[in-house]
Amino acid sequence: MTAGQEPLCLTQGDPSGIGPDIALALYASIRAGAVQEGKFPNGFRPFFILGDPELLVRRAALLGLDVKPIASTPEDAASDFTTGLPVVPLRAKVTGAPGRPDTADAPATIEAISRGVEFVAQGRAAAIVTNPISKSVLYNAGFSHPGHTEFLGELAREKFGGSVRPVMMIWSRELAVVPATIHVPLARVSALLSTDDLVEIGAIVGQALRRDFGIDEPRLAFSGLNPHAGENGALGREDIDIIAPAVARLSAQGFRASGPFSADTMFHAEARKTYDAAICMYHDQALIPVKTLAFDSGVNVTLGLPFIRTSPDHGTAFDLAGTGRARTTSLAEALALASRMARARL
Repeated sequence: MTAGQEPLCLTQGDPSGIGPDIALALYASIRAGAVQEGKFPNGFRPFFILGDPELLVRRAALLGLDVKPIASTPEDAASDFTTGLPVVPLRAKVTGAPGRPDTADAPATIEAISRGVEFVAQGRAAAIVTNPISKSVLYNAGFSHPGHTEFLGELAREKFGGSVRPVMMIWSRELAVVPATIHVPLARVSALLSTDDLVEIGAIVGQALRRDFGIDEPRLAFSGLNPHAGENGALGREDIDIIAPAVARLSAQGFRASGPFSADTMFHAEARKTYDAAICMYHDQALIPVKTLAFDSGVNVTLGLPFIRTSPDHGTAFDLAGTGRARTTSLAEALALASRMARARL
């Protein structure tokens, strides 16, 4: 395997969800676009799945897909990709009954994420693309992290060393957003915001936009926390005392930062032309606009890690698993974006 040509590592996600379905269906559509002589359509790198080969065989048969999962290695994935779907087998077997999540399958889900990070740390994969997981299933099995992002941060520290600050970006061709606080109750958001934290997040986003997205002078727009960005303090002091100083400090560091802006006017078409990423104060403030604009095509990107990680921006959709109705659009965008970011790092 030539340096710089490493494949992408795709985790199977929760085996009872749509992760296996969309991986199989997307591979079938890529193959239909004629993968020949190492040339891959739509900007994709070849990828392998970290998963249970028997599960994928069963799911392909259920979906009526003419896809042949074949046992592979990261080193052989590119050549294997032309004849079948490369699968690096997990040590843990799964039941993976469509639409029937099982706590007993949680160890395999966790193993796939952990080994995926191990492969990128070893230089055997260019990036990790994670299929959706069910946090409730993992919690019932003793998983102690709030979600994928936090677990990936711990794995990065464990396998790469050093300080790591993972930052979640939801990227789409229409809009890129970063929530400064993620899976926390709305009542706690104000207390969790700090100028230092917003400066750190802004710097990580700005650096990633330069390195991985090829934007020489990235423009960062900060939303306010309160309606109308606090109305000059009449509706709250956070915008004046916390957010505005962060914008000023980032500007002093050479970033094109602006705001805080009233969140209700930040996301129309003309406003979106004025920035490359919007940094919002809480989860729904960021995700409602991007999911409205790009519900089927958004990509979850974890910035601030020593490796590339993307993921479809949707859940396990247990009700769609095994039906053939799950859409592959977001996974396709996640793989294409990981490929683009890997090329940028060469």
